[in-house]
Amino acid sequence: MKILFDFLPIVLFFGMFKYAEGHRDWAASTATDWLGFMVSGGLVGPAEAPVLLATMVVIVATLAQILWIKARGRKVDAMLWVSLSLVMVLGGATIYFHSESFIKWKPTVLYWVMGGALLLGQLVFKKNGIKSLLGAQMVLPDSVWRTVNFSWVGFFSVMGFLNLWVAFNFPTSTWVNFKLFGGLGLMLVFVLVQGVYLNKHIKPGTTP
Repeated sequence: MKILFDFLPIVLFFGMFKYAEGHRDWAASTATDWLGFMVSGGLVGPAEAPVLLATMVVIVATLAQILWIKARGRKVDAMLWVSLSLVMVLGGATIYFHSESFIKWKPTVLYWVMGGALLLGQLVFKKNGIKSLLGAQMVLPDSVWRTVNFSWVGFFSVMGFLNLWVAFNFPTSTWVNFKLFGGLGLMLVFVLVQGVYLNKHIKPGTTP
């Protein structure tokens, strides 16, 4: 359930982009009406309108996620704050400058921030981020936890580069498809592979 909540802004971004892409005249007039005061020149053309509307939707959705969590009295994950900051800065630049290039960097920066946090935690602070998340569910040797942690660092690093490659070598519509289906699909495959690896090292009767 949490993964669906986490991916909700991406799903909404995808939905708005696809609808606006198929209704470019509506998208241009709507984006001009809604976002004209935020856009350089005050007018939005049919070419850039879909990504600008989708960007505004993802900003609102991410902010709504945080407000929902706060309203329920729960702690907001640090990465969600990072995501909000990135989408506000890069999304705001995309809207103001009529340029999709800024928002295309957002997944990459987020991937690298997550990977960097895991790497620094392991090497500098001697704290294994993955073990902190999963250690209550299973008992594993420290060497296995280190391998798992570094594998996530590698995964996030590769995903960051892969996002940039798709974003700047293919049409924006292809990048939007990859952002949802490619990102989610590759992560699920990686998690399954991790599960197989972890299962080999969990001894019967060692789970907490």
